[in-house]
Amino acid sequence: MKKYPKKERQAKLQEVIEANPFITDDELAKTFNVSVQTVRLDRVALSIPELRERIKHVASENFTDSVKSLPLEEVIGEIIDIKLGESAISIFDVKEEHVFKRNNIARGHHLFAQANSLATAVIPNELALTTQATVRFVRQVKLHERVVSKALVRKRTGERTITIVDVRSYVGDEIVLKGKFEMYHATEKVKRTDEK
Repeated sequence: MKKYPKKERQAKLQEVIEANPFITDDELAKTFNVSVQTVRLDRVALSIPELRERIKHVASENFTDSVKSLPLEEVIGEIIDIKLGESAISIFDVKEEHVFKRNNIARGHHLFAQANSLATAVIPNELALTTQATVRFVRQVKLHERVVSKALVRKRTGERTITIVDVRSYVGDEIVLKGKFEMYHATEKVKRTDEK
C-alpha cells in the first residue's frame, strides 16, 4: 500500500473525512497505512474533531428540526440519517457503562432503547408512542462494539393512527437485533376529533 508524504496524506485525510464524517480513526489508519496515533496527530494538526464530535455536529446541523416526535438528545445513539415517515439510521457505541461487569456483554435494554427511540424519531408527528414491540436479540453485543440500527417504516393503508416500523441492528454485517414496533401517532384529524 502506498505511503503518502505528510502534507499529501493530511490533504487526502481531510478529503476522506469530508466525504464520510463517520469514518473511524482505525479505518483511516488502515486506509493510509499509518498508526492510529499518526491519524490522531493529523486530525489535531488539521483541527478536525474526533468521530463523536463530528457525529454530533452533523446530527445537530441536519436533524434538529427534522425529528418531531422527541428531542434529538432523547434519541439513544446518534442519528446519522433520517427521512421522516420512511427510514432512519443511528449508531451506538457500547461503553463500560452499557455492559455487565462480569462478562462485558451489553445490557439488552440499551439495544432496545436505541431501536425504540429510532422507531419513534422516524414518525413525522409530534406525538408518537410505542403501543407494542416484538424484539428478538439475535446475538450478544460486547464492549467497544458499534451497533448500527436501521429503521424502515412500512407502507400505511388508509388513515390509520398505527404505523409499523421494522428495525434491524447490526455489528458490522452481523445482525444483532430484529424489532417490530407498532407506533401510535396522532394525525391532525384525530387531534381535532379528540379536542371536540
